[in-house]
Amino acid sequence: MGVVIVGAGLAGWRTAEELRGRGYRGRIELIGAEQRPPYDRPPLSKKVLIEADPPDPSLRADFAASDVAFQPGRTITSLDDVPEWDHLVIATGALPVALPGPGPQRFLRTYEDSLALRDTIKQGARLAIVGAGWIGAELATAAAGYGCEVTVVEAAATPLATALPAELGALTAAWYEAAGVGLRTDTKVGSVETGGLALADGAWLPADVVVTAVGVRPAIGWLDGSGIATGNGVEVDAGLRASVPGVYAVGDCAAVWSRRYGRRLRFEHWDVALHAPEVVAANVLGGDEAYDAVPYFWSEQFGRMLQYAGHHGDATRLLWRGSPEAAAKWAVCWLNADNQLRAILTVDRPRDLVQGRRAIADGTVLDPGRLADPAVPVKEAVSRG
Repeated sequence: MGVVIVGAGLAGWRTAEELRGRGYRGRIELIGAEQRPPYDRPPLSKKVLIEADPPDPSLRADFAASDVAFQPGRTITSLDDVPEWDHLVIATGALPVALPGPGPQRFLRTYEDSLALRDTIKQGARLAIVGAGWIGAELATAAAGYGCEVTVVEAAATPLATALPAELGALTAAWYEAAGVGLRTDTKVGSVETGGLALADGAWLPADVVVTAVGVRPAIGWLDGSGIATGNGVEVDAGLRASVPGVYAVGDCAAVWSRRYGRRLRFEHWDVALHAPEVVAANVLGGDEAYDAVPYFWSEQFGRMLQYAGHHGDATRLLWRGSPEAAAKWAVCWLNADNQLRAILTVDRPRDLVQGRRAIADGTVLDPGRLADPAVPVKEAVSRG
C-alpha cells in the first residue's frame, strides 16, 4: 500500500523527496488539489507580482525519476476517499478566509491567484486590500509600484496586529503613507459588494478590485469524523505523528507540539514546510526524531526586508536594538526571565537575524545592555556574569 501524501505543495513534495532520499522503496502517492505540479509560494507575492520577468516558482519535481505517483487536480473530501495506505501524510496546507458579501473578492494564495492579480492591478486601478498583515503589505507594495490607487483596510488599530505587539505594528503605518498607500485602521468591513466595500460603519469604499487578506485556516475539513484529532490544525506530537497510528501532518495544516516553547503551535512558514518533512520521513522509516527548529520567516514590504525568528509568546521583556526614529535599520528582541533570547524581529539587519536565530537555538544567556547596543554583534552579547 505504501505512503499516501495528501497535499502537493512544498511540504508534500519534500516529504516524498526525503522518503526516497532516505532509502524508502515502497509506493508513494502524492495527491494535489491543484492541476499544477508542486511550486513555491513565497515568490507569488515577492516576485510574480512585481518583476517584469518573474521566475518560475515550480519546484521542478521529477516524478518519474523519484518513482512518485502524482495525482493532480484531485480533491480529497474525506478519509474514506484516500487510497489505501500504510502511512498517511496530511499536507493539505491552508485556505484563505473569505469575507461576507456577494461581490467579487480575490485572494493571493495560489499561482493562479497571483497571475490573475498581475493582470488586474494596472495603473490607475482602484484596489482595496482587506487586511494589513504580511500578505496585505506585500500586495500593497506591488500594487503601488504599478501605479494603482491602493487603500488597505484593517480592523485592528495597527498593521500586523495578529503577528506583532501594537507598538511595533504601528511603526509600519508610516511606510504605507510614504508609498502613497491609504491605510484605514480600526475599520471593519460589513460586506464585499460589486464595485467596492460596504464598511461596518455605513461608509462606502469604491474599488475596481477587492483582495481579501485577512488570514487563512488549515484545510482539514475533510478530516471531520475521521477520528484524527484536530483543533487549530491536525494535532501532532513533536515527531509530527497524529492521534491515529500511521498518520502524520506537516506544513501549514499541522499544529505541532513544540518542546522548545512548551505548547502547540501552527506555523505558516516556508522554512517549516521545507525542513519538517525530514522528520516525517525519518519517523515513517522507524525513527524517533522531533521537529524543534527555531521558526523563521521573512517579508519584503515597502523597500524593507523584515525577518523574524522564534516565538515571543512566552517572553517577559521586549528590548530595542537601535531606534526606529534614529535609523532605518533596527531590530527588536524578546527575552525570557533568564535573559535567553526567545524571538527577534529585524528590519534590514540580516546579520542580527542569523546570529539571533542561532542564540535562540542554543539557549544562550545574553547581556541585555550589550544586546541593546546595535554596534555590538548579537553573538558577542553573551552574558559574562
